[in-house]
Amino acid sequence: MKTTLRRALGACLLAPALAAAVPALADDAPAGTTQSGGKWPEGKWQVKVLATAVLANGKIGAVESIDPSLAALAPFAAPQTFASNNPFTPTLAVEYFFTKNISVETIAGITAHHVNGRDSLDGTNLVNHILIVPATVTVKYHLPLGPIRPYVGVGPTWFIVTGGRPGDTSSALGVTRNTLTSNPGIATQAGVDIPIGKTPFSLALDAKKYWVDTKVRFFAGSADVLTTRLKLDPWVLSAGVGYRF
Repeated sequence: MKTTLRRALGACLLAPALAAAVPALADDAPAGTTQSGGKWPEGKWQVKVLATAVLANGKIGAVESIDPSLAALAPFAAPQTFASNNPFTPTLAVEYFFTKNISVETIAGITAHHVNGRDSLDGTNLVNHILIVPATVTVKYHLPLGPIRPYVGVGPTWFIVTGGRPGDTSSALGVTRNTLTSNPGIATQAGVDIPIGKTPFSLALDAKKYWVDTKVRFFAGSADVLTTRLKLDPWVLSAGVGYRF
């Protein structure tokens, strides 16, 4: 948890520093103008509608506690788990350009996953129907390479985690409910906006890597029988259409 907090705080500090430093290196003109004082053809806002694949990790990073009276749960304390991928979830991105090269973007979406066993636990089912809202803000730098606009970005995230029901295997071992925590983390991204002709529309391709975890608690009645730290750490890959105005 301390490592994740350090990453999130580092991203919070890095984002405004990047926003302040890069314009001085890349473009000293005020927002909305070129170096020569002319108006840019692009607007300050961009909205993207994206199809997104979420490729999660889901490995148990640490076991914080386990009830020795439920020996059948011991195998699940080993780091032999994975979170299912979500091959498609709709995503909305909203972006504001401070200068021609510097912008801030936030995304909205929700993704569903479950946690299963792997290796010697292959075929087991631990947690079902985990819902995650990856609240994310990134500062982006758009490389000045002409009409095709590649970019990189970094920023903090907060994974709002809800849902989570005991899987078939967990239920058979006596688990009656699960809880999962919502935690901070960090996101990095890279992508490209490819204009469609001379229209305000563009083809958008984006890849984000997250570092964030969640604490999963397994209960048998009111007893906390197993508490683990689950590494979510997903790759989030998106493609869609952007509109700048």
